Amino acid sequence: MTPSHDLELDVVQTSPKSRVATIVSAFGAVREREYGSSAIVQLAIQLINTALIAVAIVLLSEILARGTMVDVVDYMTASSRPGLVAVSIVFLILAFADAIIGKAYQSTLLVAPLALLPAFFSGQKQLFLSDPLFPSDLLFGRQILQLLPAMVAAEPMKAVALAIGGLVAVAAFVALIWRSRKVFPRLNLTGRGVRAALAIPLLAGFASLMDPMTFSALRDRLNIVPMMWDQKENYRHNGFLLAFAFNVPMANVAAPDGYSKVAITDMQTDLLPASFFSGRQADVIVVMSESLWDPTRMSSIRYSADPMPTIRASQSGHVFSPEFGGMTANVEFEALTGFSNAFLPYGSIPYQQYIRRPVPSLATFFESKGYVTKAFHPFQGWFWNRNNVYQSLGFRQFHSEETMPAMDKRGIFASDDALTSYIIKEADNTDEPFFFFAVTLQGHGPYERNRYAKNTIGVDAPTLSEHNVSALETYTQGVKEADQSLKDLMDWAKKRRRETIIVLFGDHLPPLNEVYTESGYMANVVATRKASVETMKREHETPLVVWSSKRGVQKDIGSVSPSQLPYYIVRMAGYRHPYYTGMLGRVAERYAVIDRHQLIGRNNKAQADWALSGRIDPLIRDYRLLQHDVMFGEGYGMDRFFPEQSGRLQPSS
Repeated sequence: MTPSHDLELDVVQTSPKSRVATIVSAFGAVREREYGSSAIVQLAIQLINTALIAVAIVLLSEILARGTMVDVVDYMTASSRPGLVAVSIVFLILAFADAIIGKAYQSTLLVAPLALLPAFFSGQKQLFLSDPLFPSDLLFGRQILQLLPAMVAAEPMKAVALAIGGLVAVAAFVALIWRSRKVFPRLNLTGRGVRAALAIPLLAGFASLMDPMTFSALRDRLNIVPMMWDQKENYRHNGFLLAFAFNVPMANVAAPDGYSKVAITDMQTDLLPASFFSGRQADVIVVMSESLWDPTRMSSIRYSADPMPTIRASQSGHVFSPEFGGMTANVEFEALTGFSNAFLPYGSIPYQQYIRRPVPSLATFFESKGYVTKAFHPFQGWFWNRNNVYQSLGFRQFHSEETMPAMDKRGIFASDDALTSYIIKEADNTDEPFFFFAVTLQGHGPYERNRYAKNTIGVDAPTLSEHNVSALETYTQGVKEADQSLKDLMDWAKKRRRETIIVLFGDHLPPLNEVYTESGYMANVVATRKASVETMKREHETPLVVWSSKRGVQKDIGSVSPSQLPYYIVRMAGYRHPYYTGMLGRVAERYAVIDRHQLIGRNNKAQADWALSGRIDPLIRDYRLLQHDVMFGEGYGMDRFFPEQSGRLQPSS
């Protein structure tokens, strides 16, 4: 049958063996022109080819994201997995893009990189930080570029190979785009219209499934389950592309169940006003030490000397970090505000996503008591958005690399010794009581061989490879220098007339990678997110020192979340506060660790998956509601719980 001119949906006036036929046949597709000139048949063949391309994209994205073929075939074929849904969505996106571009298959050159590159980065991220790629990680691109010199120094040959491979890939992609103009079959208006008519309503229907906060009967029937509380399972079950899409709406934080003005105003506060307690006017210095951890916890390794004698002698307990190997800003957020990442969407970065208005912090509290408040970090101020965040948190000054004098370096990072000397100088030049918050940089990974002129602590590690022994020696030398810097700070404080409180803690375990597995310390190169209390503490605890120049070490704090630190700091300074010693104090009496997967009580017993149990402790419920009220809500409890916030102006952009 010869079709009429009206049915010529896809006009392809080329030789019988067109170049596009050769290309698609390489993927096992059927040659378009072998079936004659029927426009309907050509359309059907092109859609089949597009479907095969969609299968290939989803299959490759899963292999790259998972780093293995395990589970991939099951994901793609089993009715209990949403792999076929992911293929359908990619197919519709390809068809719609072809309709816009006007050529069959050319959308592959745009869609495939957008799907495969994030999947590759997700697989790589899981090797080092345990979590998959989240949309919020795209905000971290500039930070990664700034850290490239350290990465290159640690793995120069791998870096060169990746750079060459990247350049070749870009050149090949540009050449392919250029040559594809004459390769792919042109579509006429009718062919484009058919694709658009097919894709638009179905894509709109799928888009309605992508909000993880609303119930969808269709999504439930398709067995697509947004598991925002367990992102590893979310990505495993739904696949990389769907799970990544589910995380896009997390920038909009929904109010927890029960949030209302009545719920906030009914919360208990201290009977006595905070102003009743005048405190001791002690100076306070809080140091968050980059990747500070006790390497002697790896019992299979011997050291020629203790790398952290000062910290060990003055240790108050441990900080239970919600992160591993990175994401310093999330730990910092908790330590400064007393708020918890456990109440925020999994994978979010509050510093970059949520702090857009004045937020109460230790800085605003101490400034309300007449303190000078300064933050210090010897790196660029835009990193983790600190320029804006510190202003929102109420710091009077932020001293960053741009405003500090040139400092001695360890590798490419400013030394702890230089930062400590700078803090002491600033303190000596400040007459009023002060609250200083410093974030060190020297301990940042990766741990290249020649960062230090000489490693003064020997490492006996027969189970480690030569490369990993070198990395551990570099890291251990950094711990020793961090310990010496603390000693210098404490020795200086002991000579001062005014009491000085020093708090030091590590933000997370260092990214030592195979050192953990080769030493037998951990089963994987990254920490687990859900495990027994013993395992979680083993893989998330960092040293904590809370010390006063007049009263010595505060002992037996135990293992606590960073969000609990404001309670101990404010209390040791001799103050009472409706939130920092009131709300947080009540939480601290009952719970040591507030983690999104489990609550760990003072009795060391855990409540796993507490947020899903349906029986949330009213104390934790109030804690969560008040945090939402202050960060995202109407501020019903601001005057009662944070009276120092009264009158604070919106920071300029």
